[in-house]
Amino acid sequence: MQAFDTHEVRNTVAPFENINLFAADPALQEALAREGAGDAAAALHALGAELGKAKTLDLARLANLYTPKLHNFDREGHRIDEVEFHPAWHQLMALLIGHGTHASPWLGGAGAQVARAACYLLFGQVENGSQCPVTMTYASVPALRQAPRIAQKWLPKILSTQYDPRSLPIEQKHGALIGMGMTEKQGGSDVRANTTRAEPVPLSEARALFGEEGDDVFRVVGHKWFFSAPQSDAHLILAQTDTEGSAGLSCFFLPRYLPNGERNAIRVQRLKDKVGNRSNASSEVEFAGAYGWLIGKPGRGIPTILEMGSHTRLDCVLGSAGAMRAALTHALHHARRRVAFGRPLAEQPLMQNVLADLALESEAATVLAMRLARCFDESADPAQAMLARILTPAGKYWVCKRGPGFGAEAMEVIGGSGYVEDSPLARLYRELPVNSIWEGSGNVMCLDLLRAFSKSPEAREALAAELALAGSGDIFFVAYRSTLLADLAQQQADEFSARVLAERVVLAVQAALLLRHAPPYVSSAFVASRLKREPGGTYGRLPGGLDCAAILARALVE
Repeated sequence: MQAFDTHEVRNTVAPFENINLFAADPALQEALAREGAGDAAAALHALGAELGKAKTLDLARLANLYTPKLHNFDREGHRIDEVEFHPAWHQLMALLIGHGTHASPWLGGAGAQVARAACYLLFGQVENGSQCPVTMTYASVPALRQAPRIAQKWLPKILSTQYDPRSLPIEQKHGALIGMGMTEKQGGSDVRANTTRAEPVPLSEARALFGEEGDDVFRVVGHKWFFSAPQSDAHLILAQTDTEGSAGLSCFFLPRYLPNGERNAIRVQRLKDKVGNRSNASSEVEFAGAYGWLIGKPGRGIPTILEMGSHTRLDCVLGSAGAMRAALTHALHHARRRVAFGRPLAEQPLMQNVLADLALESEAATVLAMRLARCFDESADPAQAMLARILTPAGKYWVCKRGPGFGAEAMEVIGGSGYVEDSPLARLYRELPVNSIWEGSGNVMCLDLLRAFSKSPEAREALAAELALAGSGDIFFVAYRSTLLADLAQQQADEFSARVLAERVVLAVQAALLLRHAPPYVSSAFVASRLKREPGGTYGRLPGGLDCAAILARALVE
């Protein structure tokens, strides 16, 4: 024995890695098949193996350890506003783009949104920062289609599966990324308070600068307090206009490089020092007379960009479900192997209660997210479109709001080792609040849900039809459903209780899905712990008599 070797290292747990993330998740496999994308199972099985490799998971660590750096000027003093990323970031982006996570639903095919949702959920178990530019690029397509000239030029690059991070005019690139910027210092979620202004450029001047691309060009002056992914090739923003009597916010497309090859006057002031999502660059910018192209009608910027917002909110649900799944797998993997007081943690009753509660929450988030994705696939059906109108804000509120507590509980399963930066739980914990804040905070989502019910009687009908599919076999579910629908039939818009309504809607839909599709030991435990009584603020409150061992066996197949 050498000096100072006072002990041997034992009773520790090897990292959760080199496992197929798709094969380990029966609930995701089942949801993929029933929601209409079973043909994608083989591809997702291969992707799950690739994402679960140790070297892939380590890319997430590196991308968050070596965070983006902003370079405002080159060595000769020219303004460049370039963001430098670690090679791990680019490898993650290449994986996401290469698998079409930014574009596949727009290329057609049955179940394309569901297949893409499963893919996104798997990537959410690896690294969340790189999902941000992918989400915005994916969500930009419906908005850009409102501007045919821009769509014709840009969509082939946006839909390309070649990741091209080079800072070049779009004509010279193999693929493109799109970002967005709506939030300003004085307004936050109240985008109508934005002060950024856009003035039309005279057609003769615009044509002299940009030739045939000189139509609908504006000069933009102002700022954005949050300008997501400044390395993107273009951004969608909102600015105040007063054009042809249409005063109000309009939507604009601001390319990084102008059609004449010059850099646009978008000045990146600094990158945000965020709590989480640290691998991703978020910035503050000033528009010093930047050129922007009108998207949609003047004064109709909010409805135009909401074409983008509904899809980004879907991804908030998917991203949170993926991060929660990741936290669960790390915790359960650890608890099965760590011995305390003479037996593995996962065999101890109170720990089983905590882990099973987390497993129920994760599975419920997954099935809701995948069902919501099918609504997007079937948006031509008015009933499915209306169900999406309800479940998108409600799901974003509840699933994303449950995430931070979920991450904290999973960290506690691992204990002190989970609270240090060597553990992936620390990064996951920091990631989980962002989806609740970004793209509309919890309050904004709940108010949006109220608007859906108050403006559209069909909203209650769509919800009732979905809940009816669960039948009448569970008396507690039947009572919960009846009370919810009765309250919706009578309820006036009650802002004060909007969060409670959103919670009730999501829990009812999650319970209905689990009653229809999950094993009885899962669905009965969910109903007993979420409908028969309120879910509460912590995990590990399951009532007695449940089959926790079966729940945990299903939660992670190793």
